[in-house]
Amino acid sequence: MNAEHQYIELYEQAREMIFSHAPEAMNAVRDEAFEDFRRQGFPSKKVERYKYTDLQKLFAPDYGVNLNRLEIPVDPYQAFRCDVPNLSTSLYFVVNDAFYKGVRSQVSGVLYGQGNLPDGVIVSSLRENPHFIEKYYAKLAKTDEDAVTALNTMLAQDGLLVYVPRNVKVDRAIQVINILKATPQNAQRQVPDLMVNRRVLIILEEGAEIKMLFCDHAADDRHFLATQVIEAYVGENASLDLYCLEETHYKNVRLSNVYIDQQANSRVNHNVITLHNGVTRNRLDLTFSGEGAECGCYGCVIADKQQHVDNNTLIVHRAPHCTSNELYKYVLDDKAVGAFAGRVLVEHGAQKTASQMTNQNLTATREARMYTQPMLEIYADDVKCAHGSTVGQLNDAALFYMRQRGISLEEAKLLLQNAFINEVIDHMRLTPLRDRLHHLVEKRFRGELNKCEGCKLCK
Repeated sequence: MNAEHQYIELYEQAREMIFSHAPEAMNAVRDEAFEDFRRQGFPSKKVERYKYTDLQKLFAPDYGVNLNRLEIPVDPYQAFRCDVPNLSTSLYFVVNDAFYKGVRSQVSGVLYGQGNLPDGVIVSSLRENPHFIEKYYAKLAKTDEDAVTALNTMLAQDGLLVYVPRNVKVDRAIQVINILKATPQNAQRQVPDLMVNRRVLIILEEGAEIKMLFCDHAADDRHFLATQVIEAYVGENASLDLYCLEETHYKNVRLSNVYIDQQANSRVNHNVITLHNGVTRNRLDLTFSGEGAECGCYGCVIADKQQHVDNNTLIVHRAPHCTSNELYKYVLDDKAVGAFAGRVLVEHGAQKTASQMTNQNLTATREARMYTQPMLEIYADDVKCAHGSTVGQLNDAALFYMRQRGISLEEAKLLLQNAFINEVIDHMRLTPLRDRLHHLVEKRFRGELNKCEGCKLCK
């Protein structure tokens, strides 16, 4: 039986339960998403955008899904202590796929709850804001174009809403901790495998500005499969900084689809950092819908053992005078597998487009594998576009030079790997996070990074 059949049967049998625990506006698109999923099924590796990740294999296990919305017994405000000093974020939690409503006071420069935000700014549950769902939900994330998005849309029952009104600037960064936990309240035993379908809707009106950091953590030593769909509407002259940091474990499968629409003169800075994982696939679809917009898309991956990380991007230049810059770097050790496929599409009439795509990779062993596929598709004649990729090993001359000065071979490798990855991290505009990531990356290369210091969830 193909992997999608169990989800088709699940939806047909549990449709009423799903509808009863979800807002009407989300249910309005659910049946259509189901039909799109049933028609498509999970793509095989013959499908261009999925050629490096086997979805049939990932979805084959019989995962449990918390469709009845059983309560998860965790108070993350008590359990979680972030070790990023002086970041001064407004901190929120999503437990599996549900926005955590608990509120705590200020602790060590971190603010909890809604009260510290500017007037009109909303960080809340989707179900509590049906007006925004009706207007924006599932408009960018097309269920007829992607099976993972269709599956997420047909099973998601709630999600996170972030709304910033016109000309409002949120000075304090919003930090969202995504926690995976598999133990329902009053359960006699822990659920061995759990599937989570997380939904995020970000709306920035004209002139709005916000910085957001999503951190993914796993609180149980169980197999998880998490699908995530983020839709971000960035209005005219608006600015969005979106950072996604994964620190889970080798039993975790994470499939994240990010859809961004940019209006005229808007700015987006998107960063994805994978420090610990099992199997990860990140998809980014970004469209320039207005003139003069610009984006920077950056990613760094550190993988070893048998970890798998696949980043797939599509940048569509639909309007003239827009600028995109992509830089993704991988360091692969042991039998890790990395993949990067990036496509820039310049449509008719998108003159004066400027685009640069770069993918650089280091493989530390003969067993590590890296697949890279940068692509340009251009239908305008007045553009400046370039792309390139490299796969190699550490520079022998640089290693020899450092060893001649008394530095051990292992330390020399670590220093060169750090310098290689830090070029991506330096593009982050959130200075405290950038400084902290330099430290976390070094700990990762030294094999010292297992979980955030002080986090009681993973002990």
